[in-house]
Amino acid sequence: MKVVCFAFLSLIYLNAFASGKPNVLFIMADDLGWMDLACQGNKLVDTPNIDRLAKQGMRFTDAYAAAPVCSPTRCAVLTGQAPARIGLTTHLPGRFFPKDGRPQPAELTPQLNADHVTIAERMKEAGYASAFLGKWHIAPGIGRGGKVADDVSPIGQGFDVNVGGTSYGGPPSFFSPYRNAELADGPEGEYLPDRLVDESIRFIKAHKSKPWMTHLWFYTVHWPMQAPEALLKKYAGRKGPGLNDTRYGAMIEAMDLAIGRLLKALDEMQLAEETLVIFTSDNGGFAGVSDCRPLRESKGHLYEGGIRVPLIVRWSGKIKAGTTSSTPVVSMDFYPTFLELAGLKPGDKPIDGESILPLLRQTGKLRRNEIFFHFPNYAWHMGNRLGGAVRSANWKLIRNYDDDSLELYDMSKDLSEKNNLADQRPKIAARLNHGLTQWLKETNAPMPRPPKPMPKK
Repeated sequence: MKVVCFAFLSLIYLNAFASGKPNVLFIMADDLGWMDLACQGNKLVDTPNIDRLAKQGMRFTDAYAAAPVCSPTRCAVLTGQAPARIGLTTHLPGRFFPKDGRPQPAELTPQLNADHVTIAERMKEAGYASAFLGKWHIAPGIGRGGKVADDVSPIGQGFDVNVGGTSYGGPPSFFSPYRNAELADGPEGEYLPDRLVDESIRFIKAHKSKPWMTHLWFYTVHWPMQAPEALLKKYAGRKGPGLNDTRYGAMIEAMDLAIGRLLKALDEMQLAEETLVIFTSDNGGFAGVSDCRPLRESKGHLYEGGIRVPLIVRWSGKIKAGTTSSTPVVSMDFYPTFLELAGLKPGDKPIDGESILPLLRQTGKLRRNEIFFHFPNYAWHMGNRLGGAVRSANWKLIRNYDDDSLELYDMSKDLSEKNNLADQRPKIAARLNHGLTQWLKETNAPMPRPPKPMPKK
């Protein structure tokens, strides 16, 4: 019986692979800002491998993370659902409450519950083997090393392999020993991005005769600021617009070098033409180290610096090399894109994204007119206002939940969001605000709670 089952599963894998369905390599950096790559215009960082990837594929100029912080964006990628619909609207554990009379944050769903159907679970239906490597951070830890409960771990959510995926928002160390319950220590001084790439190559080699999906979600460039000594020395004198911390530049290039080894391995295994490669980030850059200009603000804010991210997609022979797209896209779009690539139909769960294959193939436009955002929680710095946002064509609206004030910006003329046009273009502001209200109702979005009474003096 076991022999028959094994033969049947093998047949599924071989048929899926022979059908022309591409492998998927999804690379997501942590806290990498829109301006943190040379191909995005940063003159202080060297990212030759990511730059080459952009020249070989399509670079999106108006790509967005689902949220200005990590955990909700990661859930959005895995489920195709907006953080508002999931209820996990901020980074875990989300324990940031004001004591100064401001509105209290929305109640938070504390993890990605097991009833959600992840992209790894769906891709199994098409015969894909899947691996998760790096930062998970969508469930609370239950013990030492950041370990999470089995049902909400990468394995419990459909991945066949988990390397390093725990409750950690940032690693205890980028150098071995890692103190990570899901990652065995390597030789002392081994660098985490290099190790994750080694493990990715190992997985791909073991599954190259069948379709595979690898989610390589680097901990880079999250704190702590740690990089190989040679790169720290290289960047020691690189100060100025584009880089707030020289260690940050060293970390970016270290990640780029690791990605270069992975892409070279695909070439050597003759898998480059059969693999869709995606590179993006989970939110905007952290202001302490990343210089997000010309974008306004940074991670933790609904302004562009918090949610606009780099996005590069390569699929040799299918995506025209050296192309760009200015169509706004968002984290939830990857889920339906992968389903379409695998020949799978949407399931019973709502999907808030749209397949971007028409953009990649340059065969058509997207059907939607707006992208919505909802951030009803305070980031760790407590400096953001609770709010929602809409991107519609060149217009972007932000509604501040504390007083319902509106901010309207023309993205084609005001990338830095300096000129609020809400009073000058009231009809546009009202239309977008109404759309946001309807979307919040449709997704049953958790909303902020009234301020707590201030203690009497």
